[in-house]
Amino acid sequence: MRFILPLLLVLTFVSCKETKQTNNASSKLDEFLTGQEKYFRFNGNILIADKGQTIFQKSYGFADYNTKRLLNDSSVFELASVSKQFTATGILLLVDKGKLKLTDSLRQFFPELPYHNITIWNMLTHTSGLPDYMGIMMEKWDHNKIAFNKDMINFLATENLPALFAPGTKWEYSNTAYVILASIIEKVTRETFADYMAKNIFKPLQMTRTRVYNTRRSLKDTIPNYAYGFFYHDSLNKYMIPDEEPQMNFVIYLDGLQGDGIINSTTSDLLKWDRSIKNHTLLKEATQQEMVKGQALMDTATKKYYGFGVGIGKNDFGNIISHSGGWPGYVTYLARNTHTDQTFIVLSNNMSNSSTIALTLQNIVAGKEVVMPYEHKAIKLDSIALKTFPGKYKTATADILVELKDGKLFRTGGGSSIELIPESASKFFYGDGSDRQFEFELDENKKIKKAWVISAGIKTVIEKL
Repeated sequence: MRFILPLLLVLTFVSCKETKQTNNASSKLDEFLTGQEKYFRFNGNILIADKGQTIFQKSYGFADYNTKRLLNDSSVFELASVSKQFTATGILLLVDKGKLKLTDSLRQFFPELPYHNITIWNMLTHTSGLPDYMGIMMEKWDHNKIAFNKDMINFLATENLPALFAPGTKWEYSNTAYVILASIIEKVTRETFADYMAKNIFKPLQMTRTRVYNTRRSLKDTIPNYAYGFFYHDSLNKYMIPDEEPQMNFVIYLDGLQGDGIINSTTSDLLKWDRSIKNHTLLKEATQQEMVKGQALMDTATKKYYGFGVGIGKNDFGNIISHSGGWPGYVTYLARNTHTDQTFIVLSNNMSNSSTIALTLQNIVAGKEVVMPYEHKAIKLDSIALKTFPGKYKTATADILVELKDGKLFRTGGGSSIELIPESASKFFYGDGSDRQFEFELDENKKIKKAWVISAGIKTVIEKL
């Protein structure tokens, strides 16, 4: 008995310490996200889990800006390209059942398409070289008609567009490939993609609020507790749905396409999905391991790979399995750190930068220092003071050019130029409304000693070349 009491005291102490750390992290997470909502217009749902247990879950903002209906934990979001891992799993289930092989050719299923030697593996890994359907359909498709998968396939066959490159020789993201993969599922199973996914994935995992949903425009179907996607119209100074913007009207005439996006879900259902990948609930263990293994190199600088419907990479906290998604009105992100078994889900329905926010959340959970959001107020600096800062700066992954034009500083590159607005003699914020800053430490001669970029609270040292 004398040994049991000290053990209980130790366990109680450890439990209290862990609870205090969790509460502290939750407080900082909420402070950061509340600041993002207040100062940088973040709108969306967050879920963070540790070894499958939810440690933070909260909603920020509106499910519908027009009615001011608020988001809640059960709000349903369009996942955009986060959907690709579901399509990939649908294919791999058929592989496990012996109904498909990864080496099967695209033309076994659609001989009318003029693309030779493309395999299912190529399509899963974005190494197919298939042309982009979106660009050409935006140009040539009848915008008064809603396109479905069969329409896209017939369109590609009729247009006889050339392949972008020989299969397997290059990596290039392909929405076309994943639409075709969904169509292969339908051809093999003789079921609709929606029915197949519901029966074989969503229902077995009890993802009760998840479905294939692209019928709001094409069949006028609705979902309860739906988070409508909005974008901010700068000139009108208000949020609008993409349907109302002529430059985004492709959301209407491409509404019937499935496979590259169009899975709709909630943060809680996505945690169930994440656990199924971790525990290979649906797929054979060997098949699941192939899905989350680096199959094709995406980026030589970051050494990021693509598996089957997921990206495989590393950050400061270990190996990450992740995917982002973007579609007018929505930006989504789902990631799991395989070292810590921590899951980060960020779903935005106003096009906030979900993947950047998720990285900051990882830093907060890990106890790293984060610059909390605050209101930036511009001051005046004369051109003499500003002459200290122009030049080339180097980060771990990119070069940054800062230029002085007409008495103002600009960060240029990638075909864009963003004003850097002074808020002190040594700190500047981006003029595009994003949560990004440059900060400098100057010596007694007003020369730069140190420099940093700050992105969504993450402060990184940069070197002036």
